[in-house]
Amino acid sequence: MKYTNIEGIVKNLIVRKKTIATMESCTGGFIASEITNTEGASEILKFSAVTYSNEYKIKMGVNPEIIDTYSVYSEETAKDMSKKISDFTSADYGVGVTGKLARADENNLHGSDNEVFISIYDKDNNLYLTDRLFVTGKTRRENKQLVLDKFVELFNRVGE
Repeated sequence: MKYTNIEGIVKNLIVRKKTIATMESCTGGFIASEITNTEGASEILKFSAVTYSNEYKIKMGVNPEIIDTYSVYSEETAKDMSKKISDFTSADYGVGVTGKLARADENNLHGSDNEVFISIYDKDNNLYLTDRLFVTGKTRRENKQLVLDKFVELFNRVGE
């Protein structure tokens, strides 16, 4: 089944009795918020964490060596975020999002100022689906929507 929006994903997870949890940084919980805008979301959303700071990513279980080695803005960090949130909640799918929405971060100088990394961890198959995008929107909301759209596109690859 191909999903065109978050509502399709939520409805499919409900039917399949699967759960999801998110650990989002630059998107500030936008994916989780959009999930909760869909009827029945409480059946599938286990937990959501907004971890803007490295400190709270680490408190949620992200390996500090991954952040130190690859930077907080990396595929490796997004993968660890997705796995750790799945482990923390026992959710079938964990989502990790990190990056910059067209703005510099004086505390983390590495990485492009408009690059975002997304990872979905599939617990049943011990599999990561990852992607990245360069945001081009003029506002934070537009850039968050671009990330959500990329998440929906990436979720279409779950179970392939």
